Amino acid sequence: MLFSSIPFLFWFLPGVLILYAAAPGSLKNTVLLLSSLCFYGWGEPKYVVWMVVAILMAYIFGLLIERYQSIPKLARLFLALSVSSSLLMLGYFKYADFFIRNVNAVTGCSIPLLNITLPIGISFYTFQVLSYTMDVYRQHVKAQRNLIDLAAYVALFPQLIAGPIVRYSDIAEQLKGRIHTMGKTAQGIRRFILGLGKKILIANLLGELCSIFRASDDKSVLFFWLYAVAYTLHVYFDFSGYSDMAIGLGKLFGFDFLENFNYPFISKSITEFWRRWHMSLGTWFRDYVYIPLGGSRVSIPRHLFNIFLVWMLTGFWHGAAWNFVIWGLYFALLLILEKIWLLEILKKSHVLNRIYVLTAAAISFVIFDATDMSQAFSYLKAMFGGFGQGLWNNETIYLLGNYAVLFVLAILGSTMLPKKAAGVVLGGRKRTWAENVIYIAFYAVIFFVSVAYLVDATYNPFLYFRF
Repeated sequence: MLFSSIPFLFWFLPGVLILYAAAPGSLKNTVLLLSSLCFYGWGEPKYVVWMVVAILMAYIFGLLIERYQSIPKLARLFLALSVSSSLLMLGYFKYADFFIRNVNAVTGCSIPLLNITLPIGISFYTFQVLSYTMDVYRQHVKAQRNLIDLAAYVALFPQLIAGPIVRYSDIAEQLKGRIHTMGKTAQGIRRFILGLGKKILIANLLGELCSIFRASDDKSVLFFWLYAVAYTLHVYFDFSGYSDMAIGLGKLFGFDFLENFNYPFISKSITEFWRRWHMSLGTWFRDYVYIPLGGSRVSIPRHLFNIFLVWMLTGFWHGAAWNFVIWGLYFALLLILEKIWLLEILKKSHVLNRIYVLTAAAISFVIFDATDMSQAFSYLKAMFGGFGQGLWNNETIYLLGNYAVLFVLAILGSTMLPKKAAGVVLGGRKRTWAENVIYIAFYAVIFFVSVAYLVDATYNPFLYFRF
């Protein structure tokens, strides 16, 4: 079930909100848990079993790690068992066929593929389980003794399928008791509607243009760049839109999730870009992989190794294919170049640095979207005229004209300009009655236009099946 679907918007969510509001405080987490399991099992009920297994392992290992803190060897053993069992489950479902294909390719064997369906959101809830047990081991949090509360954290449907990756330490107190106010509810509704609009009215339309590009037999250099920019913006609005919806839903149930995107396209370097893009994933790898490896407080060769390993894993987390690994290593290379010398050069220009970031991001998402590295290299070569195709053609000009308004809205919407413009209009004062009416009407229009599009459209892709 998708957040951006009619069943979710008009059946599931209203039903859960009614049950949640009617439940006494002691049962609210139970309602959230049961509704989350129903949400997760909507398409593939059998995978609920694996989520329950992951929850039980987290619960048991968390208690064992805390109980034997005074015996470091035992605590480390239980942590190792927790981490290895979680990674084995993730590896089986997500990466087994990838490794089989590569073994077959290298050895010439014909080991049959398992053809396992990837459980939606397994990468997200696996990382949440890992962060929980590691934080218990580090004594950053107390092990949760209430199984319902821990299960509600792991299975929490607002952020289950597309993040942000919510750490137990960030919401441990909120699991015990949450404050519900009309202001927070209104804020959650606005945030959800904004995310819905980003997903339906911008991301989906940009995705349609990308589909037209893939189906076209008459591609020009400009068409390749049009696709690269469109797909980059498509991923941003799709992913940030889902994060907005998750954060909004969290507020409806009393939770305050951390932000996941912070206008990454205004960055002046790739280093800054990754501090603004999918922030929950970046900080997760920093705190649980990069720093434990020694971070930058090691020899230069080891530091470079740490960077490459973290970014290889970051790419591999996104999907079980070589293009994702190369995508991660591509960013590792750029980050290393910036650390060595490029960052000082970028600081000298306020124009070239932004051109560099936007170009590097567009190239990266061409690699990200490719079916394999052969296609990725083919697309990148074509973007720079490597096949001798024309700079533009009639189809490209036609599509550029048709999608010009959408591109303008997407580009402006990916910056802070709309937020700053609203601040200038208000000038720090409270909205008047008339302005409040306009404000409410603005969100109402976004919601109803998004719903109208959902009713009529057949294109509503879901990027996170491979996550």
